[in-house]
Amino acid sequence: MHAITKGLLAGAAGTTALNITTYGDMLIRGRPASGTPDEVVGELAYRTGISPGDAAHGPNRETAMGALFGYATGLAVGAAYGAMRDRGGKMPRWLAGPALGAAAMAGSDVPAASLGVTKPTSWGTRGWVSDIVPHLIYGATTAMAYEAMPARRGLLRRRAA
Repeated sequence: MHAITKGLLAGAAGTTALNITTYGDMLIRGRPASGTPDEVVGELAYRTGISPGDAAHGPNRETAMGALFGYATGLAVGAAYGAMRDRGGKMPRWLAGPALGAAAMAGSDVPAASLGVTKPTSWGTRGWVSDIVPHLIYGATTAMAYEAMPARRGLLRRRAA
């Protein structure tokens, strides 16, 4: 299996784990979904002059696009990890999960903060924990899933045998 494909699949597993963690937190604490992804999309639409639609459909499109951006971030981080590993980049196993989690977290939080949609300095401990924990789980799951998949060379050897 090609390393980037492995990375995409691992990123999909990590994204699923992140979503399960987030929705579990929402269930346990009874908290609402974050509006930040929707607001990022709304701000991007405003700044680019692209209308998401009328009052009945626009907010739904912003919600959908915000979720899709989250998936895209998780897949992109996984693919980038696969590409790095394919080029001989190695990192200690204990560091891979936190590094992937930090990359995914930056991929969502930096644009939101840069657009002025959120201000991380105002989040407080609960806000940071609600952001960090799912991203660490994303990173750990992505790293473990990547390692669990067969290497391209191993697959080729088995086919040739």
